[in-house]
Amino acid sequence: MNPEDIVGPVEGTKVPRFAGESTFARLPRIDQVSDYDVAILGAPFDGGVSYRPGARFGPMAIRQASRHLRSAYHPDLQVAPFRTIQAVDAGDIPCNPFDIDSALKQIDDGASELVSDSRKLVTLGGDHTVTLGLLRALVKVHGPIAMIHFDSHLDTWDSYFGADRTHGTFMRRAFEEGLLIEDKSLHVGIRGPLYDQQDLINDKNFGFSTVRAADFDRMGVAEVIGLARKRVGDCPMYLSIDIDVLDPAFAPGTGTPEMGGFTSRELLSLVRGMPREQMIGADIVEVAPAYDHAEITSLAAATLAYEIMSLMALNVTDKKG
Repeated sequence: MNPEDIVGPVEGTKVPRFAGESTFARLPRIDQVSDYDVAILGAPFDGGVSYRPGARFGPMAIRQASRHLRSAYHPDLQVAPFRTIQAVDAGDIPCNPFDIDSALKQIDDGASELVSDSRKLVTLGGDHTVTLGLLRALVKVHGPIAMIHFDSHLDTWDSYFGADRTHGTFMRRAFEEGLLIEDKSLHVGIRGPLYDQQDLINDKNFGFSTVRAADFDRMGVAEVIGLARKRVGDCPMYLSIDIDVLDPAFAPGTGTPEMGGFTSRELLSLVRGMPREQMIGADIVEVAPAYDHAEITSLAAATLAYEIMSLMALNVTDKKG
């Protein structure tokens, strides 16, 4: 897209950040532009949670926290994301709060209308169940996908109290449905006790590789990034970030917190090093604002979404340069 045709966010030097549009980072709505490169989408569903509910309010809280962002220029990545790509806010998918399969179909259908070879999606959850619907939509365009999964949990249970599509089972369902390329996906940040050691054995049998939080202490940022890039190779890659990968000190507002997680700075460094050249989409999930304080968690999620969109813009800059 011609940079002169790009409609950017409301400028914070003209309209104070606490006023104006309530879209993500005060970006234009999808109906205000003729075309777009990246869309922000809300998936306000939390019917698949196993502990504390409330992630259905995540998209609203993340958009509100995104008002904090001075989004014109990213000094660390040296890119002006919203002058490089046309980014829009596509609103929320009206997810059925009482039926998981119905909600997943709504997410699949809604995302399918927004993605293409040239259009990418960054989704705000919602609990991690929503990622299954998003993957189903993306596979129609890109075929099976490699996935980088930032989380404190594996999410490869078979079922939970008889339910087989939940925030703790979606990775297993994605593997079984052929949505993921075998031996190309990676968990990062896993920690905490398990119901059974068999969870680890099953996960390995599905072809997933894991960097536990304790491994990070030994490996450091650069080695984890190198492993992720080697794992993905040249495959299309989807980035999914459960906010509980952060330590509860940095993300208290989530449903299933685990001690010993990443700091905000560590996670930002890791995300900036992910294989952006292959990134076809991303999500940030499990923000439950009822348990948050002073928008700590919501701001972390909003910043991560901005980082991801900046990486997508950087790809465009690289291709031009």
